[in-house]
Amino acid sequence: MTTGISAGAVAGRPAIIMASSGQSLSFEALEDHSRRLAQLWRSRGIPRGGHVAILLDNHIGYLEAAWAAQRSGLRYTPINWHLGPDEAAYILGDCGATALVTSARFAELLGSLGPALRGVDVRLAHDGHLEGFEDYEAAIAEHPAEPLAHEIEGSYMFYSSGTTGRPKGILPTLRDDPFGTGTAFDTLVRAVYGFEPGIVYLCPAPLYHAAPLGWSMAAQRVGGTVVILERFDALEALRAIERYRVTHAQFVPTHFVRMLKLSQAERDRFDHSTLRTVVHAAAPCPVEAKQRMLDWWGPIVYEYYAGSEGGGFCAVGPEEWLARPGTVGKSLLGTVHITDEEGHELPAGEVGQIWFESGANFEYHNDPEKTREAYNDRGWNTLGDVGYLDADGYLFLTDRLSNMIISGGVNIYPQEIENALALHPEVADVGVIGVPDPEMGESVLAVVQPVRPVTDELALAAELQAFCRERIAGFKVPRTVRFTDALPRLPTGKLLKRVLRARYGGSSAESVRSASDGVPLASTRDAGPVAST
Repeated sequence: MTTGISAGAVAGRPAIIMASSGQSLSFEALEDHSRRLAQLWRSRGIPRGGHVAILLDNHIGYLEAAWAAQRSGLRYTPINWHLGPDEAAYILGDCGATALVTSARFAELLGSLGPALRGVDVRLAHDGHLEGFEDYEAAIAEHPAEPLAHEIEGSYMFYSSGTTGRPKGILPTLRDDPFGTGTAFDTLVRAVYGFEPGIVYLCPAPLYHAAPLGWSMAAQRVGGTVVILERFDALEALRAIERYRVTHAQFVPTHFVRMLKLSQAERDRFDHSTLRTVVHAAAPCPVEAKQRMLDWWGPIVYEYYAGSEGGGFCAVGPEEWLARPGTVGKSLLGTVHITDEEGHELPAGEVGQIWFESGANFEYHNDPEKTREAYNDRGWNTLGDVGYLDADGYLFLTDRLSNMIISGGVNIYPQEIENALALHPEVADVGVIGVPDPEMGESVLAVVQPVRPVTDELALAAELQAFCRERIAGFKVPRTVRFTDALPRLPTGKLLKRVLRARYGGSSAESVRSASDGVPLASTRDAGPVAST
């Protein structure tokens, strides 16, 4: 299986379309450019098994760089351009990249990386002059468009998003498979999600994350066109589906919620009838939100639960989910186990830590301690999530272990509370954390980004508490509600809980800024404890 680039059947098709601008790149051009870049890297002494980095926004050149590394037997690390200089420098230095592809628009960030750039010998920049970097287009034009003498499969090396601390590099194993062999994941998306020649795949999220990049490349493996949103916007996503006749797409629950908050007239404005398969993952989806998406788009919404580590994979189709609302499905890779804090396996229906017995091992780059923590004494691996299995082996997620609130000796999982609040018409976004409480140990705090400016914060806070009380147990209802202009959320939809904890746990403003991973923090307004629960 080639990338689809060389196949005559797709030679005239666009490989990439930028959704808003309409800028496109053909399969022939993608083949040509990725070969030239591979030749450049090899001529500069980067051997098979070497490491390159990509620091770009959702740019038309992103997949050129990824495919050049993939066909050269290299490891390649995407770097989140929203990061602050310290964390971007950490990733660049930790992965050991000797080449970097970037853009002149990131001149300020790149100028702050300091010593991390010293080991980067090959520096290429799109979009204009950048001091210390070669012009990308001019540099690759000097090299032949012939394939390397021995093309073998490379692999991406992603870093975790850093929601609970320093990002961890997930070290891939490189095999000597000839380029075109593909991966186990490529086989999975063809078998489970109907990836086939001629599909049009919408990528609405940043390519520096695992699923957007991996699924986009899997689509191109079969000769599918990838439509890339420059940035997510609910209306732009719907417009792109209609304009480019999208057949497949992947979203995160936050995207669903934002599309559902559009008016009925806005949702009815665009045709989505070409959609065949819509996939979502990355975080638990509120049951009501998913039900509304199924009502809107029909039984084409699929879900999976996995991590960049590749240690496990659960999946569920629309009919299965409707029979068991809230499940993330059954495992397609190994056996799922649920254990208590002592490691004892729990029966169906009981909540505990989720472990995969899959045989698909992984390790964290330069971090043997984190690697050890990801495994138990039986060799099972975990992503640190909490949930339960039903009697038929379907997995339900509760939350992350690190997010659990213990109030009065009772375990409370914020995800359930966030799901309850997310669809309130006045809530644009919400995050729930535990804060110190002299009586209960911890109490539940909800931080809410309202849809519009709030004139009476106490009244809205009371309304939100009442809204929760109708849906969840009283002891889980937030004791305190605070309002903010924006939550510290990554573009993938992941909420940086550690930033919320730092902000509302009494840390100094400076320490909060350093923990923000480059996400701007807005001022907050404390509504105070408005009701006891």
